[in-house]
Amino acid sequence: MKFILAPDSFKESMTAKEVCQAMEKGIKKVMPQANIVSIPMADGGEGTTDSLIDATHGKKIHVTVTGPLGERVKAYYGILGNGQTAIIEMAQASGLAYVPQEKRTPETIKKTTTFGTGELINNALKHGVKRVIIGLGGSSTNDGGSGMAQAIGVKFFNKDNQEITAKLGGGILKQIARINLSHLNPQIKKTEFSLASDVTNPLLGSNGASSVFGPQKGADQNTIQELDQNLRHYAQIIKQTIGKDVANIPGSGAAGGLGTGLLTFTNATIYPGVKLVAHEVHLEEQLKNADYVFTGEGGTDFQTKFGKTPYGVAQIAQKYDIPVISLAGYLGKGLDQLYSQGFTAIFGILAKAENIDEALKDGPQNITRTTENIVRLIVKK
Repeated sequence: MKFILAPDSFKESMTAKEVCQAMEKGIKKVMPQANIVSIPMADGGEGTTDSLIDATHGKKIHVTVTGPLGERVKAYYGILGNGQTAIIEMAQASGLAYVPQEKRTPETIKKTTTFGTGELINNALKHGVKRVIIGLGGSSTNDGGSGMAQAIGVKFFNKDNQEITAKLGGGILKQIARINLSHLNPQIKKTEFSLASDVTNPLLGSNGASSVFGPQKGADQNTIQELDQNLRHYAQIIKQTIGKDVANIPGSGAAGGLGTGLLTFTNATIYPGVKLVAHEVHLEEQLKNADYVFTGEGGTDFQTKFGKTPYGVAQIAQKYDIPVISLAGYLGKGLDQLYSQGFTAIFGILAKAENIDEALKDGPQNITRTTENIVRLIVKK
C-alpha cells in the first residue's frame, strides 16, 4: 500500500518535514512494509524555503541583511537541489516577527522597508541561479517593494531631482517623482522570478495592501488612508516613468505591495503558492498511483479552501479519486465546505485539553498517534 505524505508545517510546532516523519512513524507502527513517500509542502508563506530545500535535497545559505526597521538581522534562503533555483521567503528579511507587538504602531508601519529582501535577491544571484522563487507571506512592510528595489539598484528621485537615499518605507513614497533603472543589478534581467502568494489582493483600495493587511502591522484608519494614497502615487509614477501598470494585477498587493515592486522591476510572474510548490516537488507525478494521501496544517477551517496547502493537495488527489486525510492542531468553522473539495476526512490531533505551549510541544506524538489510529481503521477495512 502506498501512502503520500504532503503536509504543511504546523506553525511553531513542527516543520513540514517533521510532520512527515511523525506521520510515517504512525503508519509504520501498523504497516511496517508500507510504501511511504514524504513530500514536505508549503503555500508560499512561512516554511516554504525549508519545504523546498527538504523536498529537493537543496542547501541553506545564511546571510546577514537589513531588517524591516533598519537593523541587521540574520536570515537564510535556499538553493534547490538542481543548483539552478533559489528560494527566498521575504519574511526572512522583512517579516512581521522582526517587529515586536509593542512596536506595531502607525509610525512604525510607515518606516518598515523591504530593503533586506532585495539584499537576499542580490546574494542569491551571486550563486549563478537562473530562477528565483520568492514567498510573499508574513510581511511587516507596506512600501510597495520600493526598499527591495533600492537594494537591487533602482534609484528614486524627488521633485528637486535629488536621489532619495534613505531606505524607503510606505510613509515617504509620496516624495518619489522619478525612477531610474540604469544601475539595476544586471543579473536581474537574466533571471526568471516566480512569486508564490496565497493572496490575490491588488495594491490599492478597500481590498488592497494597506486596507486589508495594514491593521495587523499597526496601521490605524488614518494611516491606512495615508499609505493607500502614497501607494497610489507610487503606482502612478511607475506607470509614467517605466510604462508598467501593475497595481490591479491579482497579488500585486501581497506582502505590503512587494508583489508590485517585483512585477515592476523584475520579469516576475505571480502563482498561487501551493500550486507553485506542488509543481517544484512534482507532487502530481508521485501521487498518481497512491492509495492514500495524508496532508495537514496547524489549523483547518473554511479558509483552507482559499489556497492553503491541504486544499491544493486535495485538489490534485481528487483528479485521481485518491482518498485524502487531513490532520490539524485545531479545527474551526466550515469544515463541511471542504468535503466536496477532495477531502475524505479531517481529524484534530489533540489527545486532551491542554494549553497552547503543551499542544505545540506534543505535536509530533499527537500526529503519530492520530495517524496510527487512522491506519488501523484502514487496515481493518
